[in-house]
Amino acid sequence: MDLAVMVYQSCTTLPRSETYGLVSQLRRAATSVPSNIAEGYARRSAKEFIYFLRVARGSMAELETQLLLAQRVGYLPADEVADLQVRIDEVGRILNSIVAGLHRRLD
Repeated sequence: MDLAVMVYQSCTTLPRSETYGLVSQLRRAATSVPSNIAEGYARRSAKEFIYFLRVARGSMAELETQLLLAQRVGYLPADEVADLQVRIDEVGRILNSIVAGLHRRLD
């Protein structure tokens, strides 16, 4: 959730012309991460939870790409993108650990 909040805050500095473009894409990808984690957890099945955690990882990869694009076109400063990248990496490690633990339970 913190990552999504950080992305939403960063989006406030993007040009209005990107409201339906990059801003929308960034917000959707950022929102998708905690949403997929919650949906997978609610399924109460380890296999389904793993599936949704992987979808969340895909959304993070999409988010990372969009942030790099926003930086390259001059919409976001490099230090802000670097701070977001740190959080993306942290969430990624947590998701990897959860998936590994769930796989051990299934074996």
